[in-house]
Amino acid sequence: MTQDFVIQARNIGVSFKADGGMIEAVRDVSFTLLKGQTIALVGESGSGKSVTARAIMRLLSKRAIVSDRTEILYGGKNMARLKDAEMRRLRGNRLTMIFQEPMSSLNPVYTVGAQIAEILRIHQKITRKAALARAVELLREVQIPDPESRVNQYPHQLSGGQRQRVMIAMALANNPDVLIADEPTTALDVTVQAEILNLIKALKEKTGMAVILITHDLTVVRQFADHVYVMQHGEVREDGPTEALFTNPQHPYTKRLLGSEPKGRADPAQVGEETVLAGRDVRVTFTLRKGGAFRGSYHDLQAVDGLSLAVKRGETLGLVGESGSGKTTFGQALLRLNKLNAGQVEFLGQRIDGLDRRGMKPFRQRMQIVFQDPFSSLNPRMSVRQIIEEGMIVNGIGKTREDRLERVRQALRDSGMPDTILSRFPHEFSGGQRQRLAIARAIALEPEFILLDEPTSALDLSVQAQIIELLRKLQREKGLSYLFISHDLKVVRALCHRVIVMQNGQIVEQGPVEEVLGAPATDYTRRLVKAAFDIAV
Repeated sequence: MTQDFVIQARNIGVSFKADGGMIEAVRDVSFTLLKGQTIALVGESGSGKSVTARAIMRLLSKRAIVSDRTEILYGGKNMARLKDAEMRRLRGNRLTMIFQEPMSSLNPVYTVGAQIAEILRIHQKITRKAALARAVELLREVQIPDPESRVNQYPHQLSGGQRQRVMIAMALANNPDVLIADEPTTALDVTVQAEILNLIKALKEKTGMAVILITHDLTVVRQFADHVYVMQHGEVREDGPTEALFTNPQHPYTKRLLGSEPKGRADPAQVGEETVLAGRDVRVTFTLRKGGAFRGSYHDLQAVDGLSLAVKRGETLGLVGESGSGKTTFGQALLRLNKLNAGQVEFLGQRIDGLDRRGMKPFRQRMQIVFQDPFSSLNPRMSVRQIIEEGMIVNGIGKTREDRLERVRQALRDSGMPDTILSRFPHEFSGGQRQRLAIARAIALEPEFILLDEPTSALDLSVQAQIIELLRKLQREKGLSYLFISHDLKVVRALCHRVIVMQNGQIVEQGPVEEVLGAPATDYTRRLVKAAFDIAV
């Protein structure tokens, strides 16, 4: 690696105007980026990582105020002081950025080919035909299968991993000097995450570009970064070469961050003999339509193909597999939130697969669900009290209004939240706090079974560790049974007693967590385990 500086940043400071005055989001952040180097900005949500990246790209909102002392030197010029027209010539050309959620970054009404061609034509002044031909080459470069067909597809027709590859193709279209990757793999499967990161690494080595990686996944950082900057409350707490920082962290915050990786194991002593939920030969089929409005054809997709499971009292059963493997569909079918095409489901020995909506109502209180995204599963117009109390009112829990209020307070305390937040709304809380509210809403009804659908996937490591500990505590105290759907095998290992591995609607392997993750019997499980714990697949 040559000692060529691509970016030298000094004293980056960003404040935002808010109702209560000024909020200092980033304070005196400095770093250097060399040609061909990967640096990582790590820290929890709200630490200022993304604001720092957006300050470099000059993509901050109008409410943001950049400090007069800020210097971001690129090519001998201070980008913090460049005119907008000069910055536009750099952005998307010499400096590019991949965002966390590709679906909100890609325009849904244009084909992916048109969107890649647009960035080429803006900066290279080539014909539309040449730009589309180059778009096909770029899609091939980022390893999207059948790029000639994919170039004419719309973002919604691609999977999450393929959409992220399109974003990478757009970012690399003009052979940039710097690529900023802001949480590029957070919502992706472990195997897709490994593919995306290895792809960025290979393209970096091929083109010599420098990479700024923003993430809260420390396994990714250790595998791919050369130098790490640890951020907290808008400041750099510690920085250094990756291996040195991981093996010998100096700052207490860095030590706490590195110690937050999901660890420990589920307590086997709590598992009883009684079966709480059982499914036998469950099948779920979706009818999909292909083709245009007048020449469309229909075909069946077997999402869940004759699967069986049993969850004991006090047990956590993990359900793992890649996106599209049928995990969530299977889980929701067992709770009768999806229509079963065949099979039997029993809850505490009673058949529930033939019950209609009214027949299911007595069971709803006893079986609850916590969804992946707490922001979209909590009503933004309802206060914390209304959110938690609603289920009690519907199910007739609590003798009086005062009794219900005390139950709401107790549910909040049980989920690790203060009981003084009753009049606040979901948008006033962080992601981890919102997930605790979703758990409080579920446990307030005193269920015997909870389906947990990816409840920690979008959370920081330290918050993940808190949620895992909370779920363990509730299981110990209340004898709860969990069906835990996840693609994060580290969390599964820390929380589950047994695990079922799914692929294409079928079970490929199942057994005790230590056996399946320690000595996987199938190639598919081995690939998942390697991607989760080693990244380099």
